[in-house]
Amino acid sequence: MDGAFILAHVPDYLSGAWVTLRFGLYGVACSLALGLLCCLVRSFRVPVLRQIAGGYIELARNTPLLVQLFFLYAGLPRVGIKFSAEACAVIGLTFLGGAYMAEAFRSGLESVDKSQTEAGACIGLTRAQNIRYVVFPQALATAVPALFANVIFLIKETSVFSVLAMMDLMNVADTLRTSGGHTVEVLFMLAAAYLMILLPVSLLATLAERRLRYAGFGDRHSV
Repeated sequence: MDGAFILAHVPDYLSGAWVTLRFGLYGVACSLALGLLCCLVRSFRVPVLRQIAGGYIELARNTPLLVQLFFLYAGLPRVGIKFSAEACAVIGLTFLGGAYMAEAFRSGLESVDKSQTEAGACIGLTRAQNIRYVVFPQALATAVPALFANVIFLIKETSVFSVLAMMDLMNVADTLRTSGGHTVEVLFMLAAAYLMILLPVSLLATLAERRLRYAGFGDRHSV
């Protein structure tokens, strides 16, 4: 293990990590919003939109992100629609992640027993109040593990951004590997960089789940 090589290229990995984390978080944030919207559309059976959301979820979950990125970056320009590499990265990650987030939210909503909403109605809560104070907190507590698992999955999926010529972690590592030949050191630093990004997310997931359950949001008999 060449320590001098590792120290010399730490700034390169920090730069790549920033690109990976920044666009990964953009995609995660947009995925959460899109997933919640699709979940609500399907759960409340909005006509037509429910079928569209269902079709989108199946399409996104059953096609690789790499194919989606090639379609955005190389396919759409053929019909006059062109996005920057950064925009393609965020759109592609959102398209993929929104479907997984929607399913996570859906599983959370379905875990809330009907008796909870009935109890809320009995104490005078409106439909909106029932959703806000009874259904959503319990659904969120149940969905937290799946949501954070999706966050970790999506950040790892940013490794394919290198096909868009973005200087993310994978691109930095591949460039150093092909130019310097220090394969072991390059891969060691790549693994360490992803670990430093994802380990805090994993710890945050555990903390969030514990706090939600400690607050009683995961209690099926909270009403």
